[in-house]
Amino acid sequence: MKRLADKVALITGAGRGIGAAIAFAFAREGAAVVLAELDIETARQTAEQIKAQTGGRALAVQTDVTQSASVQHAVSEAEHAFGALDVLVNNAGINVFCDPLTMTDDDWRRCFAVDLDGVWNGCRAVLPGMVERGAGSIVNIASTHAFKIIPGCFPYPVAKHGVIGLTRALGIEYAPRNVRVNAIAPGYIETQLTHNWWNEQADPAAAKQATLDLQPMKRIGRPEEVAMTAVFLASDEAPFINATCITVDGGRSALYHD
Repeated sequence: MKRLADKVALITGAGRGIGAAIAFAFAREGAAVVLAELDIETARQTAEQIKAQTGGRALAVQTDVTQSASVQHAVSEAEHAFGALDVLVNNAGINVFCDPLTMTDDDWRRCFAVDLDGVWNGCRAVLPGMVERGAGSIVNIASTHAFKIIPGCFPYPVAKHGVIGLTRALGIEYAPRNVRVNAIAPGYIETQLTHNWWNEQADPAAAKQATLDLQPMKRIGRPEEVAMTAVFLASDEAPFINATCITVDGGRSALYHD
């Protein structure tokens, strides 16, 4: 029996990176997946790859997580195509790293609109149906920035701290209705965003090596390693895990000093 057989899942920001890996993993485990993505062409290509490689059901829906109406539209499209949603993964996010005193108001609003408001928009769109049915799992992709601070990354960690607070508050609020809300905090994961950051440095190869040297396992994580944690939280194997966060960082956040 596949671990997510007959479940319907919506994943935001699922066109590439961690979101795409989660969509692939869910499909392999039997879920019908809806890729809610701003870049619709990327999402369509990924959806077609999922169907071809897994034989599963996949649908791409253009979605701007900063707009509640757009997220609600994605939920409606998912329900029309596959039925009631069992799982939501709030994965869409952006990096906004600024100096606090030179950051613009637009930088602040852009960060929170995607990284925190976008998570709430997803939760608000699916919770009524999940509460009515008395079942559901929401998985929010946070970050180790939610509890560790790296200078120069403001205000991104502020938003990610908010994601953990939102996860805990909603998890407790709806626990009596059997709706679980959890988070995953990835550390360094080999996504395009990570490669982009390395490539922006004066010496990309040295920047990459410096990152690897910081890791207890001397490598960074793969998107698939985050995806399998999401599969677990979304499945019926985790019925008593709620309002918490699982860290996927190879032990980096447990390290006292380098």
